[in-house]
Amino acid sequence: MTVTRREFIGIGAATAAGLTLHRPARAEILERSGDRVGDFAGPPVVVASANGIRGVARAYDMITKQNADTLDAIIAGVNIEELDPDDQAVGLGGLPNEEGVVELDASCMHGPTKRAGAVAALQDIATPSNVAKAVMDYTDHILLVGPGAKKFALEMGFKEQNLLTEKSRQDWLRWKACLNPNDNWLDNPGTPPPADKVAYDDPLHVKFTTGTINMNAVNSRGDISSVTTTSGRAWKLPGRVGDSPLVGAGQYCDNTVGAAGSTGRGEANIKVCGAFLIVEFMRQGMTPEQACLRTIERVVALTEPRLLDRNGRPLFDLEFYALAKDGRFGAASAYEGGQFSVADASGARLVPMAFKYSRAQRPMMPEVSCRRA
Repeated sequence: MTVTRREFIGIGAATAAGLTLHRPARAEILERSGDRVGDFAGPPVVVASANGIRGVARAYDMITKQNADTLDAIIAGVNIEELDPDDQAVGLGGLPNEEGVVELDASCMHGPTKRAGAVAALQDIATPSNVAKAVMDYTDHILLVGPGAKKFALEMGFKEQNLLTEKSRQDWLRWKACLNPNDNWLDNPGTPPPADKVAYDDPLHVKFTTGTINMNAVNSRGDISSVTTTSGRAWKLPGRVGDSPLVGAGQYCDNTVGAAGSTGRGEANIKVCGAFLIVEFMRQGMTPEQACLRTIERVVALTEPRLLDRNGRPLFDLEFYALAKDGRFGAASAYEGGQFSVADASGARLVPMAFKYSRAQRPMMPEVSCRRA
């Protein structure tokens, strides 16, 4: 069964629900894929970055109570954050680029059908994860970028809106004001960091984020999917694309092995194809946690000297999340203190991440991005 673009646009509710293919069409694709494992009896599990705690609960319920497809479920999960204006790391309200424009990236993979879709530098559409899935479902491409991605989204029935909230706009203005003490902008002091954070000499404490949400799921049939969505690095150069929309870097899944994804400094992850590497390590027999830690080591080994401290430790953090086909899961970060979200038969909860370096080894990593001339 095929679904034309005209028929799709006529189903307005499908956009909000995650652009789910008609069940007969999806079933036909699954039948052709040959990857169904009818007697698989592993436990359903959903894992994500810490900001996905609400999302993993929703996705798990959809998988276990509604028999939802794993990709439909996790996209519904990340939609929670994409549509939350208070989450400045993704979607609506995401922190903008240096020109004050919100640009979003996302990618997804569907294990059973061996398909993927992605968008990058997408403006004015709040749910790039849904657009990435539309690219997967309705085109022969994998990645659409910039104006082309937006044109496609509008043709698919997505609604255009201003993604820059007043909260994010004020943060952008504060960042812009402190770039140069001799410019025409008045410095606008921000809120000092909490007592448990590093104290900075610069009185202008400007928010900075590499915020992203990655989510991966497996159901009781062993079908796996992954998705990553982000507004990217705050104050980035216009057109900058990180790892999130790059299949094999920001996320990756193989229905015979498992899935993985990342958050943190995308430039560091792109160079090691981290999500793909983790899945390959799991294929070789490593546990999800071991695979994440080994990939952290690969990242450090390929990091240029300017981004390392005198002891060879990275001046940034990067987090990886992994899920095996049999329901095992794990995550790791460069430095101690991280958590990730898990939803399974024990409920939705935050779990400590493994790490390569202790909290005491963590170098000073400013969260401000002001460049005083």
